[in-house]
Amino acid sequence: MLALVAFWLIIAIILIWATFGQISRLIRTFKEVLTPLIDSKAVDLKSKFGEWAVVTGSTDGIGKAYAKELAARHLNLVLISRTLEKLERTKEEILLVNPKIEVKIIVADFSKGKDIYEKLKEELKYIPIGILVNNVGVQYSYPMYLGEVPEEELWNIINVNVGATTLMTRLVIGDMQKRKKGAIVNISSGSEMQPLPLMTVYAATKIYVRSFSDALRAEYSPFGITVQHLMPLFVNTKMNAFSDRLQVSTVFVPNPTTYAKSAIGLLGKVDCSNGYWAHGIQSFFASIPPVFIRTKVGLFMNQIFRKDYFQQKKIKD
Repeated sequence: MLALVAFWLIIAIILIWATFGQISRLIRTFKEVLTPLIDSKAVDLKSKFGEWAVVTGSTDGIGKAYAKELAARHLNLVLISRTLEKLERTKEEILLVNPKIEVKIIVADFSKGKDIYEKLKEELKYIPIGILVNNVGVQYSYPMYLGEVPEEELWNIINVNVGATTLMTRLVIGDMQKRKKGAIVNISSGSEMQPLPLMTVYAATKIYVRSFSDALRAEYSPFGITVQHLMPLFVNTKMNAFSDRLQVSTVFVPNPTTYAKSAIGLLGKVDCSNGYWAHGIQSFFASIPPVFIRTKVGLFMNQIFRKDYFQQKKIKD
């Protein structure tokens, strides 16, 4: 009898825990979707966080679009990327958006690891950084089994996705703490929602970004620092060029500008978000099945994208 009571008690606890988890996710989804409608007033980012923003990986995709949105909100910018020509071109485009701001460019290849950070420290030493956008990231060239991924590509993914987010944050957060204001925006990926076969290491680095962001927020929110974790799903960028079906903008696969406009509107309002209302809805429903089912779905999708890649390659060849 006692064993039966214990059994049903355990079942009840599991059901309550599962229900609470879904309610929490539902609340987060409602907050993400409704915040722009309920609280449409834009946050004065310059006043709240500071005059300067740093954006890594700022010459393509989400990073470039996000930098332009920051410029439109009158923040001075430091753009960091690995190609000087693209940085100069992006700087020109941003100054067309807002010719009254300052834009500084720094060439840095985050895949090189530890050696680049002393240079970055010197370059940023006298700049009062109010917002750091950890956007730079490396994805698989196409969905691959771990044994197929070149070793150099694996190191690049780890050095960039984990190393840059961690070390850039450490580089700026001390001064933010002294000023008692600032924002760290860590851009992750929907791949963090479950293990993702055929993009195994990439997805694992994004789980790191989520955990890092949550812990960092607990550490530094008492000092007035905002830590925002963004989890975009598919966005029409060249990072997803392995499949033509992800190179067409739709409601659920927005272009970088649409995504950035939405995401920046949530900074200072929502700390953990998909960044875009349609992704929030997708994420909620995708999180309902247990992890092992989501993992199988992820494998199935990546097998399709893998076929897409080889089909594209065959046509080009």
